[in-house]
Amino acid sequence: MDQLRQVNGIDPNKDCPEFDLMFENAFDQWVAGSAGEKCTFIQILYHTCQRYSSARKPEFVNCQSKLLGGNSILHSAADSVTSAVQKASQALNERGERLGRAEDRTADMMNSAEQFAVTAHKLAMKHKC
Repeated sequence: MDQLRQVNGIDPNKDCPEFDLMFENAFDQWVAGSAGEKCTFIQILYHTCQRYSSARKPEFVNCQSKLLGGNSILHSAADSVTSAVQKASQALNERGERLGRAEDRTADMMNSAEQFAVTAHKLAMKHKC
């Protein structure tokens, strides 16, 4: 990635799967499976370069501005994952609360059963005499 100098989306106004990558000592013409795959690849590449590249970041030319901005499919994916994690966490908390209430009821029933057994034993001993 440190050798990547330029990403050329060829035409930001046209949905085409072609794009070019220029490296320090090479130039590659690429074709994605679809225009959507190209957009996803460029967006991931851009955000990866912004996050992990050294001081010299590659230039992105002829790329749709929405791919290089803050509102990205990466953020949308992260938001949906965060939402799913929050829902799962809430469900686990609710389940934990229900289990806690069930444990409390079980302990109460066990105490009642022990008291009943003691009382029954006392009655049996009283009437045995």
